[in-house]
Amino acid sequence: MAFVMLLATAACSGQDTRTTITVWSWEPSMGKLAQAFEAANPDVHVVVKDTSGYENLNTAIQDGYGLPDVAQIEYYALPQYAVSGQLRDLTSRVESYGSFYTPGTWSSVQLGGRMYGLPMDSGPMAFFYNDSVFRQAGVDPTAIRTWEDYYQAARKLKKIGVYIAADAGDASFFDAMIWLAGGRPFRTSSDGKTVTVDLKGDTGVSTFIEYWQKMMDEGLINTRLSTWSNGWKKALGDGTVASVFSGAWMPSMLLADIPGAAGQWRVGTIPTVDGSITNAETGGSALTMLNTTRKPEAAYRFIEYVCHDAEGIAARIDGGAFPADTATLESEAFLDKTTIRDSRGIQIAYFGGQKFNKVLAQAANNVSPDYQYLPFEVYARSDFRSTMGKAYKWESANQRRIIARKRYKAGMTDDDGNPVTVPDDPGPKVSLAGALASWQKDIKEYGANQGFTIQ
Repeated sequence: MAFVMLLATAACSGQDTRTTITVWSWEPSMGKLAQAFEAANPDVHVVVKDTSGYENLNTAIQDGYGLPDVAQIEYYALPQYAVSGQLRDLTSRVESYGSFYTPGTWSSVQLGGRMYGLPMDSGPMAFFYNDSVFRQAGVDPTAIRTWEDYYQAARKLKKIGVYIAADAGDASFFDAMIWLAGGRPFRTSSDGKTVTVDLKGDTGVSTFIEYWQKMMDEGLINTRLSTWSNGWKKALGDGTVASVFSGAWMPSMLLADIPGAAGQWRVGTIPTVDGSITNAETGGSALTMLNTTRKPEAAYRFIEYVCHDAEGIAARIDGGAFPADTATLESEAFLDKTTIRDSRGIQIAYFGGQKFNKVLAQAANNVSPDYQYLPFEVYARSDFRSTMGKAYKWESANQRRIIARKRYKAGMTDDDGNPVTVPDDPGPKVSLAGALASWQKDIKEYGANQGFTIQ
């Protein structure tokens, strides 16, 4: 009787005896995945935090508290955290999984033959565009095959007051475009100790910055809107920015961030320098386990469910994510999809009924190999903002001045009814080519200070 009463008292207390793990992820479907995982694993409670930005992870590591058990980390950043000992080595658990994933994603979670995560998605580049806006400008977006085609389309869009794209200085986009142009400015030796940095001498780099500088100089690119900012989302939603070059994971992000534009957007093949069949990647990420976790078994079970279990993968794909496993990538169900499931569970024909995954799967097949990131890429991309970012800031200030001057001459007023004022001249022009030297200098100095041999 006493034992039964003790059990009843414990039950009435409502104490949660489950193991709680914390997951940092920006994947829109992660909340739903956590619920499904808990249903199948009632002994584990998953707390999902929409925490992104490696500054947050670095701060938590430095402070020694507030760290997640599981973290979504992009492929470009994974080696930096692995080499510094922040990630749990999962080799003994996952070394037999190689054939399950595409070669590129599987190699991206490895360092020195050890595995530090499981691939979650991949990011072959594609051309996402607002079809109705292009048609309004008299442009057939399906005919855009080269960078010159894209430039001519941008000029026509400008005539109706639309920017073809927005770029306020995105290092991820910059790297991807260099890759797309055939550039290979970074090389790391097989032992990881020697790093080559040749931004100034690489032909792919010079090809892209000359092209993009022309686009900015002619006011065809909105340099005032940072990617993922509220202003950027609004511009994509209202059609004042008409396209995005992004990774194949973009469908879920478009649905989550710009739901009102459903039905207007389409997916096309990324234009290349000369129209040749090639591609690059941007983004793509893995789920990793932090070395500091005290709950490695529960953390690994969640990683396994999201990245390797058929049910978990299907849930992410249904929400618009792009697969890293070969079986899904080749399946008819995936290739024939015309809808994306939103957070309410409703299927949305975001791309107007287009079988968008067929375009994205072909994009994955076209990715050219051998592009290498720096083994301190997180730092390099952070420094991009303070070096290369000066060129974008100058363009942004100049664009604001040009727009204000036109409004002033037209006698327009601001939101408060006051006459429009023209900002001061931004001063001597800062070009992409001019800022490149500063970025290369900082990268080389940092690498040398971290103990790498730089050449």
